[in-house]
Amino acid sequence: MKSTADRKFARVAYYCRNLARDSIPHAFFRGRLRPLLATAGDHDREGLAERLHYYNMLDHIVPLDPEGPTVGTVPMGKSMYYYDFKEYSRYFPRHLRVDVDFGDVTEVPETPSFVKSRPIAGDRRNAVLFKLNSFRHFYFPADHTAFADKKPMAVWRGGARNPKRRALLDRYFGHPLIDVGRTDNREPDSPFRRPFLRPVEQMAYRYVISIEGNDVATNLKWILASNALCIMPKPVYETWFMEGRLEAGRHYVEVRDDFDDLEDRILHCERHPDEALAIIRNANQWAVGFRDERREEILSLLVMLRYFVMTGQMEADPALADLLA
Repeated sequence: MKSTADRKFARVAYYCRNLARDSIPHAFFRGRLRPLLATAGDHDREGLAERLHYYNMLDHIVPLDPEGPTVGTVPMGKSMYYYDFKEYSRYFPRHLRVDVDFGDVTEVPETPSFVKSRPIAGDRRNAVLFKLNSFRHFYFPADHTAFADKKPMAVWRGGARNPKRRALLDRYFGHPLIDVGRTDNREPDSPFRRPFLRPVEQMAYRYVISIEGNDVATNLKWILASNALCIMPKPVYETWFMEGRLEAGRHYVEVRDDFDDLEDRILHCERHPDEALAIIRNANQWAVGFRDERREEILSLLVMLRYFVMTGQMEADPALADLLA
């Protein structure tokens, strides 16, 4: 299976690249910070500012614990989180204080912290979103099959770890229009088990169901970048992908948390393919906004810079005042 082999090779390349960077003197990256940030003017500054302030919602100076970890002492813990964070923290002085919360975060930290995920609702200022565990979450396999040429069915595969996923399995397992099954290692004798399907195999279906797991749904990014239509309940958590900004009926088809209306939604889309195609076009446009590597690099550095400014550890560069304010 070519895509599986490609992912394994990409994983090895990811670690090799980061290990190689570890051998480069810290001063090299420190010297590149200002020139890199100077290129912010090459991008849509209004768009950069909007995303920057969405990720980093701190609105007043919040000092950190003077005894807390620093840029130079953040523990490795989860290695992909660590290296995604270090890819940008290496551009900043090693003595700066920083709080990080690696893993599936579903509550807002007590102090300003870099996180992969946070709740969409409520006061989430202390949860500063960063592009963490990007290898797993920001994976966009190509989809060469047009919507009309896909199987006129919905598909879902995953672990049955929460009530929404179990509700889907209870209601639709074995349904002729909806191919669902659990693929996790828990309960090996579960009657809901079905063979694992890679993303490229799921994209053979017209409709791909996305359901949050521990926090966000891992498959949401590649679904919105594909020629399939995303069907999901309203999301509760968000990441760098800004799930909280997604609109039902514009970027995805929303269903109830108990999936009672799932079949009706699919049949409606089958009767109105133009509506489905319009949603897919909007979803594709959303996903494209996260695939400009240079823009993502600049934005990541700005989010980190604003964190250090809003924790009272750095002065804002006057040339970036309109972005950081």
